[in-house]
Amino acid sequence: MIPSRFRLRFPRPSPARIEYLKVENFRALRHVELDKLTALTVLLGPNGSGKSTVFDVFNFLSECFTLGLRKAWDKRGRFRELRTRGSTGPIVFELRYSESGESQQPATYHLEIDEERGGPVVVEEWLKWRRVARNVAGAPYKILSFKNGKGWVLSGEQPVRNDTKVRERLDERDMLAVSTLGRLAKNPRVAALRRFITDWYVSYLSIDDARRQPEAGAQERLSKTGDNLANVVQYLQEQHPERLAQIFATLQRRVPRLEKVLSEPMPDGRLLLRIKDAPFADPILAHFASDGTLKMLAYLVVLKDPVPPQFIGIEEPENFLHPRLLTELGEECRAASEASQLLVTTHSPFFLDAARPEEVRVLYRDERGFTRAVRPADIPGVPDFMAAGASMGHLWLEGHLGVGDPLDNAGAPVRRGRLS
Repeated sequence: MIPSRFRLRFPRPSPARIEYLKVENFRALRHVELDKLTALTVLLGPNGSGKSTVFDVFNFLSECFTLGLRKAWDKRGRFRELRTRGSTGPIVFELRYSESGESQQPATYHLEIDEERGGPVVVEEWLKWRRVARNVAGAPYKILSFKNGKGWVLSGEQPVRNDTKVRERLDERDMLAVSTLGRLAKNPRVAALRRFITDWYVSYLSIDDARRQPEAGAQERLSKTGDNLANVVQYLQEQHPERLAQIFATLQRRVPRLEKVLSEPMPDGRLLLRIKDAPFADPILAHFASDGTLKMLAYLVVLKDPVPPQFIGIEEPENFLHPRLLTELGEECRAASEASQLLVTTHSPFFLDAARPEEVRVLYRDERGFTRAVRPADIPGVPDFMAAGASMGHLWLEGHLGVGDPLDNAGAPVRRGRLS
């Protein structure tokens, strides 16, 4: 999470968008490519299909940039747990994305991580960029290239291929060149990628954490676990009451009798979150509120952030929420996708009803146990069903997606369509 003092205070330009993701040798993701990613992407599949692993790709990269590669690597059991079973090659991540701003400059980031002497090393890291002039993008070329801690970067706002390469050497081989050199004003294109990744918000919301009574003090963005929910509500009360009113209005449509949410500092320095029901004079402590009310409140706080993250990840929002709330949450996610790119994992047909075929990726394990993905928009018959008025949730429950049914050979493809 970006510290408050570093967050932008003015309206943002068009957000950066990830268009393509490639992952190799990361747990069950032996080789997975997700292309044509949309502003809202929904990952669907049975338990063990790899949804959480794809989700963790974004969390891992975010932590590599905010905490450092070694800490992110240690948290996940090092290469013993991170690298695909039976694999000996490096873990590879590749993102193709468009930069934020009116021109939406296209770029590609490539990262390879291996292990030496019990520690992680960055084997190779490069950044390709494409100049856009008069709405035409030129051929991509590298503006940063590092191997084993040594490399070069092209500086300047609009670097060109034949610019002088500035040679650099990093102190340690587990340092990321983009994270390190992106802190320097002379490397604005590299800095743009660093800002993009450090701005990601990947949610691992815990209801128990959301019930906590933290120390008083306004905070601008919800933590990954939601343990500062009361602090963020305090910030919205003080700085953005109109945005908090929008959140209340949405909650009131779906939570019977809910009137408002209050964040109140106590004499001992703690912050209490109270929820007021319309028939009663005194609000109750959030500790005694329903799980679903707190979870919906937390998600709306993220989705209606006055300065939204450029990327938001939400894992299995259906836990603790009434099924009828999920379609509403799906529509809120769609509205939020105008300012942020969203990735959501789910098992819920109700949430899936808010998605379109091109926005969904169905994951399954192949006969070797590795994760693969299929896009419903590419499955024969699905576009016709949708044109006739079917919903994605209905098509999935009826088996028309061909994959993702946990009772059908652990989710392997049904041989009714041409699934790759």
